[in-house]
Amino acid sequence: AILFQNGELSLQRARELAKKETDKLSQDRLAALQKELAELRDELNTRMAQWNAEKDAVDKVSKLRESIEQTRKEIELAQQNYDLEKILPQLAAYEVGNVVDEVTCSEPSVLKGNGKKVALLDFGAKQNIARSLNKRGCEVTIYPAHTSAEEILAAKPDGIMLSNGPGDPKSCTDIIKEIKKLYDSDVPIFAICLGHQLMALATGADTHKLKYGHRGGNHPVKDLKTGRVYISSQNHGYVVDTDNLDPAVAKPAFVNVNDGTNEGLEYVGKQIFTVQFHPEACPGPQDSAYLFDRFIEMMGGN
Repeated sequence: AILFQNGELSLQRARELAKKETDKLSQDRLAALQKELAELRDELNTRMAQWNAEKDAVDKVSKLRESIEQTRKEIELAQQNYDLEKILPQLAAYEVGNVVDEVTCSEPSVLKGNGKKVALLDFGAKQNIARSLNKRGCEVTIYPAHTSAEEILAAKPDGIMLSNGPGDPKSCTDIIKEIKKLYDSDVPIFAICLGHQLMALATGADTHKLKYGHRGGNHPVKDLKTGRVYISSQNHGYVVDTDNLDPAVAKPAFVNVNDGTNEGLEYVGKQIFTVQFHPEACPGPQDSAYLFDRFIEMMGGN
């Protein structure tokens, strides 16, 4: 404007210069404002992140306090309702009862065969016991657990099979009495697992609960007659006590390689042998399936 007034610039030129200066100032101001806005945005994001972190921390502390309070209430409730001096003896005295009654069959059934006749007492029998005998030609009659010895013997079986089953063998008092009658007969007998324990109790031996039960398909057992070791399937919490075993009645036939506990008995002067493990295991190791062949031979078969 000064240059125009002094006559050094035309009006048009003065206006162009003024606009140029104004545009430059506007661009500089805009750039400054944009920079300031970016800085404010960064500060806002930083503060939001801090706030979210603080909120998460507060939420975690709140949840932890709730958990601590819940645990405190549970402890108080346990202290009110439970007296360990009373509970521990109750746990030690706990018995599962006669659970065989819950798993045995309700009536006899027959697997037809052309070979030896086998009476299978079902204490909770695995199906592969009957199948293992049947595929060797045996006709297998499966009886409920509480079938009397008189009924079984009246059918004139060539052999008797005592199956596996659950629970404490000492709870099967009525069954043990019938097994003693079967023992007194001259019929060959093969027993597995619970059947092995029941035969031992029926002939005056004792059983006790293991501190650590045998569970799984990889337990080594040693045949004391041959020295050979077999891998076996096992699932039991009780074992025959051989410390007080009458040598005139039975002698150990198999032993557990891991802990030295009894895994089978042979009965003196009788056609009876019993095992604690499962030669019928399916699935499982088949190392000891030959025991079914041994039973067939004991009955006079091939």
